[in-house]
Amino acid sequence: MVGDMTVAAERPRVVMVTGAATFLGGYLIRRMARNPDIERVLAIDSRAPSKDMIRRMGRAEFVRVDIRRSAISKLMDAESVDTVVHAATSVMDTTSHTTAIKELNVIGTMQLCAACQRSPTVKRVVMRSSGMVYGSSSRDPSHMSEDDVPAVDPRSGYGRDLVDIESYMRGLSRRRPDMTVTILRPAAILGPRIHTRISRYLSSPVIPTAMGFEPRLQFLHEEDALAAMEHATLAGVPGTFNVAAEGAVTLTQALRRCGRLQMPVPQPMLGTVAGVLRGLKLARIQGDEGGYLTFGRVLDTTRMRTELGFAPTHTSSETLDDFIARRGVEPILPPEFWHSVEGGVRRVADRIA
Repeated sequence: MVGDMTVAAERPRVVMVTGAATFLGGYLIRRMARNPDIERVLAIDSRAPSKDMIRRMGRAEFVRVDIRRSAISKLMDAESVDTVVHAATSVMDTTSHTTAIKELNVIGTMQLCAACQRSPTVKRVVMRSSGMVYGSSSRDPSHMSEDDVPAVDPRSGYGRDLVDIESYMRGLSRRRPDMTVTILRPAAILGPRIHTRISRYLSSPVIPTAMGFEPRLQFLHEEDALAAMEHATLAGVPGTFNVAAEGAVTLTQALRRCGRLQMPVPQPMLGTVAGVLRGLKLARIQGDEGGYLTFGRVLDTTRMRTELGFAPTHTSSETLDDFIARRGVEPILPPEFWHSVEGGVRRVADRIA
């Protein structure tokens, strides 16, 4: 009921979305532009979106501007922006974490927060973070809630970036208590169109895995990720929220359903073997993904459902199946192979018994 009252009383009029050239940013802009209750939609990026994406954005106005520059503040004031959606945080669009990416993530968010703080018109800010802020460790709880402190904080890569930029957003909410700040932490996003780290990993022909470990993976369908960002933008519910689908899939289950060739290696050698396979273009796994692919990560979504009022339409298992079917993932090993292997294992076990 509170959420409905918020929507009715403070419906966004002029929405600015960063990251227009990214999948999530571009398609969210498309959704915003189709909402007749929103007067104007500003699509922001330092890169020009593809011609196809520009066409899909409809009535949205693309403005080429770098959020790391003071021009972003002038634009917000000139256009009387009241809602900012920060979808430009890079966690998936490139395979490696570079200095330029870190600068865009950290410095870009810092400048955007400063611009929002100074703006007399901005009343609502939504940011896309990621479950990467929790890291992955054997000492973490089975389900990570928004209030849980990870046993091992991310010290580098995208996870470290997100820890820093979330702190900027929380600082903004403290300095501007009149402003609604919402942080979304989606699980690994997977779908037929979006390119993410997990989609590249599951599409690799050879998959190195940590011997003796069976991590649980939780997904979020690309359409549910977009729906969650749209819902948060319209609802205006402050706080930090995990966003993930129901259920989880073990890594072995995921690899078998994708028909990938699994290569178990000792856990300490996972990064080294992954680097060799990456050089041979047989695998797409980065060094900072070792913990996630060893221990997994499952998010508690109680707050998402009860406070934010959002529920994904796909389960983790359904998300994986849709990715396989519509992405055209050709199996290296057909399902019949695993059936024959499991049948052989059962026969051996029966003889031993």
